[in-house]
Amino acid sequence: METSQFQIPQHDAATTRRLFRRRLIIVIVSVLILASGIVGFNLFKAHMIGQVLAQNASPKQTIATATVKYDDWQPQIGAVGTLRAVRGVDVTTEVAGLVRSVNFHSGQDIDSGALLVQLNADSDVAQQQALAAAADLAEVVYKRDQVQFQAQAVAQSLVDSDAADLKNKRAQVAAQAALVAKKTLRAPFAGALGITTLNPGQFLNPGDKVVTLQQLDPILVDFRLPQQALSRIAVGQPVTLSADTWPGVTFTGRITAVNPLIDSATRNVQIEASVENHARQLFPGMFGHLNVDAGKQVRALTLPQSAITYNPYGATVFLVTADNKGGQTVKQSFVTVGETRGDQVQALTGVKEGDVVVTAGQLKIKNGTPVAIDNSHEPSNDPNPTPQEH
Repeated sequence: METSQFQIPQHDAATTRRLFRRRLIIVIVSVLILASGIVGFNLFKAHMIGQVLAQNASPKQTIATATVKYDDWQPQIGAVGTLRAVRGVDVTTEVAGLVRSVNFHSGQDIDSGALLVQLNADSDVAQQQALAAAADLAEVVYKRDQVQFQAQAVAQSLVDSDAADLKNKRAQVAAQAALVAKKTLRAPFAGALGITTLNPGQFLNPGDKVVTLQQLDPILVDFRLPQQALSRIAVGQPVTLSADTWPGVTFTGRITAVNPLIDSATRNVQIEASVENHARQLFPGMFGHLNVDAGKQVRALTLPQSAITYNPYGATVFLVTADNKGGQTVKQSFVTVGETRGDQVQALTGVKEGDVVVTAGQLKIKNGTPVAIDNSHEPSNDPNPTPQEH
């Protein structure tokens, strides 16, 4: 059998190993290139996502702030009261009569006992004179019968009758004199008169109002407090009063009486205070805002009331903190508040001295919101504010 001229070359073992290694290297390189491509794509995707998120991040919100600090705090109890004159009355007449003269003018200051109105009393005076004459005659008869009795010319019963008649006549004179006196109206005490429309010739019936008379200095104010405040209230405690009529003006006084009866419907107690009114700026019937000093002065952390956000879970504030990028963010914190005075509130827990709290712009921020501070228009932080309308 003849051998073919062309035979397939046979590779040795070394050549086979070299080919296997070459192919293995190619596979490994291909895998590495593919893995690098996948990793690079993911890194590129993460970078692009980060840029998009950075562009869509919340912008800085502009807020106003205040610093928490200690302040002198006088515990006070606030109330609204009604002003009342120490003495005040509508002057009226007890008897009917025709006005003869009006001896005052509206708004006049008068002294106690000053003549106000004179009613026509001519017929009453005449009747008084007649009764006086009858009384004089009864006295003469009585004295004459006494002399007769000494001479035993008349009986004791006649003298007794004369004495009774004399007393009766004198009583009639006194009653008529009282009636005549009622035709003259005088001021029962010193004070300021109101406005009157009374004129001479006008007929007055019993009880008709002539004019109001009010004593204005000092002036009383009646107000009510819940029964829980009784332990902090005592006669003589100082009070301050302000009225919307006189913005910026404070009137001082003291508690003069505490009603011993608690209103069973409201559980409130009525308090009376006397307030100085030298300038006569306060008038009966006005209402005023009162603050009663209750207890000793203390040191307390104070916040503007605008910094407090109230919700069903409690009161909160936003604290300004520094972030890790050198900027500023906010963090919400629960606080416990105490008493209030004007625009300020007492902070008991949740903040400390030196904390910076947000006072305006809370509606547009949340935890972690970046902020920019602008205190060019700060909310009010006055312990004794004046209403805007003034």
